[in-house]
Amino acid sequence: MPSEKVLEQKKGMVAELQETLKNACAGVLVDYKGINVADDTKLRKDLREAGVQYTVVKNTLLKFAADEVGYTEFGPLLNGTTALATSVDDPVAAAKILSKYAEASKGKFSVKGGFVDGGFIDAAKVTELGNLPSKEQLLVQLLSVLNGNIRGLAVALNAIAEKNGAEAAPEAAAEAATEPAAE
Repeated sequence: MPSEKVLEQKKGMVAELQETLKNACAGVLVDYKGINVADDTKLRKDLREAGVQYTVVKNTLLKFAADEVGYTEFGPLLNGTTALATSVDDPVAAAKILSKYAEASKGKFSVKGGFVDGGFIDAAKVTELGNLPSKEQLLVQLLSVLNGNIRGLAVALNAIAEKNGAEAAPEAAAEAATEPAAE
């Protein structure tokens, strides 16, 4: 039986994991076996730059925390080596980076599942989420579409103005020719 001190430490770790899960808008569980130190360092750097918290976790502690928060679907995924990547602000960042890395690692590193806005998603949905454009890319696309409509309107109005200007020019020239010259 574990000592009282160890038990308190584990309770603290579970409480910390619960807070992490509650505060995150999205998270991804991965199996990181087979990853070397250089790749792990690069992966952690990429995640850190994207604002994603990446932590290697004990399966039993994560199970207790996940059950308390309502992610009971995590249970079957919690075997082998497990790391948890969570994001407070960007629901796509962790999925994008980890899905790309899992694809490049050819089976050494794999996505187990995850969650977005309080709902569980399986590994296929994590990969699908990872393939979505970023928020910034979506905003650029939206602005491009909106700008295209405004540009089209401006071109049409300009064409109408040119047409009306071309029709008005001969009339103005004829009026100028019939008026007597000022002395």
